Amino acid sequence: MCNALKHGGPDDEGIFRDDDAKLAFGHRRLAIIDLSKNGHQPMADAKQRVWITFNGEIYNYLVLKQELLKLGAKFNSNTDTEVIINAYLHWGTAAFEKLQGMFAFALFDKEKATTYLVRDSAGIKPLYYYAADGELSFASEVRAFKAADVANTQDPAWAIRFLAFGHIPEPYTTLKNVYSLAKGSYLTWSHRENNFKIASYQQATASSSVITNIEEAKEQLRNCLSASVKSQLIADAPIGVFLSGGIDSSLITLLANQVKNQELKTISIFFNEKTYDERAYQNVVLDKVTGEKFAHLVQQREFEEFLPTILNSMDMPTTDGINSWFISKYANEDGLKAVLSGIGADELFGGYPSFNRIKYFNYLRKTPTFIAHFANYFKADKYKKLSFLEYRHYLADYLLLRGFFTPNDIAQILDVDVKQVAETLFSEPNSERSGSYTKEDASWFETNLYMQNQLLRDTDVMSMSHGLEVRVPFLSEDFLKLAASISPEIKFSNERQKKILIDSFNDILPEAVWNRPKMGFSFPLQQWMGMHTEISNEHLYKNEMTKNLIRKFKKGDMHWSKAFALYQVQLHG
Repeated sequence: MCNALKHGGPDDEGIFRDDDAKLAFGHRRLAIIDLSKNGHQPMADAKQRVWITFNGEIYNYLVLKQELLKLGAKFNSNTDTEVIINAYLHWGTAAFEKLQGMFAFALFDKEKATTYLVRDSAGIKPLYYYAADGELSFASEVRAFKAADVANTQDPAWAIRFLAFGHIPEPYTTLKNVYSLAKGSYLTWSHRENNFKIASYQQATASSSVITNIEEAKEQLRNCLSASVKSQLIADAPIGVFLSGGIDSSLITLLANQVKNQELKTISIFFNEKTYDERAYQNVVLDKVTGEKFAHLVQQREFEEFLPTILNSMDMPTTDGINSWFISKYANEDGLKAVLSGIGADELFGGYPSFNRIKYFNYLRKTPTFIAHFANYFKADKYKKLSFLEYRHYLADYLLLRGFFTPNDIAQILDVDVKQVAETLFSEPNSERSGSYTKEDASWFETNLYMQNQLLRDTDVMSMSHGLEVRVPFLSEDFLKLAASISPEIKFSNERQKKILIDSFNDILPEAVWNRPKMGFSFPLQQWMGMHTEISNEHLYKNEMTKNLIRKFKKGDMHWSKAFALYQVQLHG
């Protein structure tokens, strides 16, 4: 399992065994804080009561360390890993909620004969587990279960979920009975009873007062995001920032520059294809920062050359992540171990078209089921997607916003019954958003479904494939709490996407960056995949439905991401 994850931890490895408890921990280290041998993992306290294998960063570890020193804790290193151990020894499982950062760890308490698997509250770091026949296995990538022959039976439903969502949504994976641990939760494994339970470590607290004054909101956003960026720049290894040229990455870059100045490295990508080239916007920001600036040209030949490696790096099929793979590759080559990214701002402050589209849902949901069913017979995808209204389920509503193929199309692509498709997609309890849909609901969808399952996972797996850690200041605990406390009336604007964020930083954010069409971190993939000999080769695909869809793609009538999804199903078929 360690060998399978070597790419994510190239600096060191370690294995700890306790034969009495029938336990083994493995670790591959990416050294970012305390680069000395003192950071070796798995790590234990001085009395070896508690052992840990930990992936991620605890940003408030210095504050917690001071608190623990006053309580009599002893430290042998400058690592955040040791802070987790001592926090647990003093506070038990209540320590988990005190940790601010991105993390996935396993902690073994010898006295209690208990192992805990713990995942951060925003679900930034992945943590997968497999429990069967009185045994528990865990890893940060699904490939590790296959490599160790722990679990290698495919979940027959993975392709259905993938073709609907464009990714495999949590808690599911491509493997049967291998699940993702939910964010903000911990799994408790009893070594005496060989069973487990899962609980949230986040205490339910009454929501604090809602911020309705826009000037107060802007001041708090300024202070909180600046503090978040500063805390996430703590590192003993070289650190930088991804700069795409959009609002979010530009803002993070400018705030990071205030802290690091000449030490800050920026990584950007550009293209020969003018429609996708953001150099003009990148340069506006780069003129304001003082550190080392790296820019890399990506062309079709690089895409062709590296696609097999990219597909292997994915761990699980996804229709995103190609951009993250390339920029992480270059960051690694430029000598970086950690970078900051602007993920999260679009989801929190209304940066996607879904925030405007969602108001129409309140009318669309009144469509009778039998009429929605007829949408299956439309040729245009945007009308065909109305067939999701057949299924009175919150996930069907999300798929109407962001879905790929309809249940009817998926059934034909995979040669399965449409009832089986619907059952797979919509069988879980319908925790439907209550009442009328609002922009707050769009934010919930984008944060908990799209960002959680696609952006965060793809970013983590693609960056770790290059031994790089990506940090996300917009998703710090304090910033998320602040964003949740701002009244929707002032948080979302009909005038301009993310207006409150732009206005909060209008003293440092250049107008050229925010007063431009939204692009996202996009590659010229419609063109590149259309010219790719395999993706666009209809003869490689199994049935007539799929062949027709690829023909449609070649004519320019279908988005590249759908063709890419079909190609991956074909590869794994």
